[in-house]
Amino acid sequence: MLSIRKEFSFSASHILEHLPEGHPCGRMHGHNYVVVVELRAPESDLDKAGFVRDYRELDGFKRWLDDTVDHRHLNDVMAGLNPSAEHLALWIFRRWRDEFPELSAVSISETPKTWAEYRPLAG
Repeated sequence: MLSIRKEFSFSASHILEHLPEGHPCGRMHGHNYVVVVELRAPESDLDKAGFVRDYRELDGFKRWLDDTVDHRHLNDVMAGLNPSAEHLALWIFRRWRDEFPELSAVSISETPKTWAEYRPLAG
C-alpha cells in the first residue's frame, strides 16, 4: 500500500460545549489549524505517472477550506457538531471521501503539540 499526504492550514474560532465549568475551551477562542489529508492506494491502482493521486488534484480541497472554514466560527459552520478537533477531522473526512475514494485519514492540529485524527477501521 502506498500513501501520500498533503498539509493545509486555516484559522478559525470555536467554543466547545459540554465541558466542566471554568474550562478555558468553553470560552470563544481560536486556533491556527493544520489539516493533513492522507490518500492510499495499492501499487496496482497507481496511475500511469505512478501517483496515488496528483497533488494538484487537491487544489479544490484547499479552495473549499478557504471558502468554508478559514476565518470563520466553526460552531456556525459545523452546525450540529461540537467543533472539537476530533469532530472536525471526521466532518472533513465525510465531506471529501466521495470525491477522493483514496482518502484514508484526516489529521487536525490545533497547536504544535496536539493532533486528532480520523481513520476509518479497515474492512
